[in-house]
Amino acid sequence: MTQRGRMDQTAAVVGIDVSKSESVIFALASQERWTSRMDPDAIEALVTRLRELAPALIVMEATGGYEGPLAAACAAAGLPVAIVNPRQVRAFAQALGRTAKTDAIDAELLALFGARVQPTPRALPTAETTQLAQLVARRRQLLEMLTAERQRLEQLGTATGPVARDLRNHIRWLEKRVTEADGDINTAIQSSAVWRAHDDLLQSVPGIGPATARTLLAELPELGTLDRRAIAALVGVAPFNCDSGQFRGRRRIWGGRPAVRKALYMAALVAARHNPLLARFYQRLRAAGKPGKVALVAVMRRLLTIVNAMIKHQSEWRPETA
Repeated sequence: MTQRGRMDQTAAVVGIDVSKSESVIFALASQERWTSRMDPDAIEALVTRLRELAPALIVMEATGGYEGPLAAACAAAGLPVAIVNPRQVRAFAQALGRTAKTDAIDAELLALFGARVQPTPRALPTAETTQLAQLVARRRQLLEMLTAERQRLEQLGTATGPVARDLRNHIRWLEKRVTEADGDINTAIQSSAVWRAHDDLLQSVPGIGPATARTLLAELPELGTLDRRAIAALVGVAPFNCDSGQFRGRRRIWGGRPAVRKALYMAALVAARHNPLLARFYQRLRAAGKPGKVALVAVMRRLLTIVNAMIKHQSEWRPETA
């Protein structure tokens, strides 16, 4: 560490570029580079070698799940792992003037990114949380398919041919699967005393129903562990400045977790009408001239701040303290 508390560029940072079948590893301190398969035995051997290196930080990109087994194995071994956004790493590479892209180059860039940007290692979701997130995501996919099929049937009008019959059969099957998915999610939540308690706390807030509560439980496990600014930035409801010189641009939200943000948006629509505290907040913003969407995003952020504090302190909804 330097005098400023920043990690030195030659610190023991390891970048790992993960793909489906293999990973490329680059150790910044020793300038070592090697490859490893992604089967369980190879992952175990890789973790053993990484422990010998005793890295201050291991950096991987989010690759749609391919990084999961290796990241989980590293975390179980007590190694500090940060999963970073590929878009941030690509912007970092462009800032360095590095336009070439190979697995070996990406592994080195990840190590440099870790040394200079120092992303914060966070605890990885447990196997149970990952499974709940998969159930919630699958329910969302089924609803999207159901909506699409209903729209196709509506476009056919009063048609009674084989296509219409097939659409109706598929719609009935999808409706049944959504009901079954709801049951699977409910069973998973009821099997955990912690999730059960958190689900009750979240649904005590006027505006938050079962779908929003379960999305927060599954896809925002950091809820209650971060401060209000960090949790807002993580979800993507924190406004970022767009100023230059005398110019003052419109503040915009950016990044975050789309599924959580979508659930919060639907909850904010309800809360802006039926939650007395947040309805007053929304009307005050509208009276001050704020556009409707800006006011709704502010309600989303306020709602997230409230439930974050509720989970942190294990307290139910109370308008006088919210």
